[in-house]
Amino acid sequence: MSGAEEQEFAAFVAARGTSLLRVAYLTCGNEAEAEDLLQTALERTYRNWDRVRYANPEPYIRRVIVNTAISRARRRAILHIIPVHTPPESAAPETDIDLRRLLMDALRALPPRQRAVIVLRYWEDLGETQTAEILGCSVGTVKSQASKAMAKLRTALGDGTVEGVIRNVHA
Repeated sequence: MSGAEEQEFAAFVAARGTSLLRVAYLTCGNEAEAEDLLQTALERTYRNWDRVRYANPEPYIRRVIVNTAISRARRRAILHIIPVHTPPESAAPETDIDLRRLLMDALRALPPRQRAVIVLRYWEDLGETQTAEILGCSVGTVKSQASKAMAKLRTALGDGTVEGVIRNVHA
């Protein structure tokens, strides 16, 4: 890679790194693993920068993050059963911190592909078509995965509007 291409890559990482780290964290739910996911995605992008840089590289990196997170979750699931979180018995969280913690626990309990759909659709505000492109699936799959995930989140978070909770926590 030439010096100009390296500078272009560094500028891209400086501009979008925080947003991409957030996607990685929300996809896996663990800070250290999120940093590792992002590092893996950036490494792959760097190796393919001459091909990726002319298109918008951010969807490429998101796709690498999501696919890597799903692969790792599958490997872990084969090795052992991942415990499912049960929500606390209190009727409603008292603070935004409690709400964030409850939402993150509910997200962690989702299967990786459903979690990825929720992160991309609601946190990143991507459309169904964009989400389908990143995940390499059909729009119908995105819709069904989002529906199943939202049903699970509604069960975990109560009957309140999950979309509102997600947007309030995200804000």
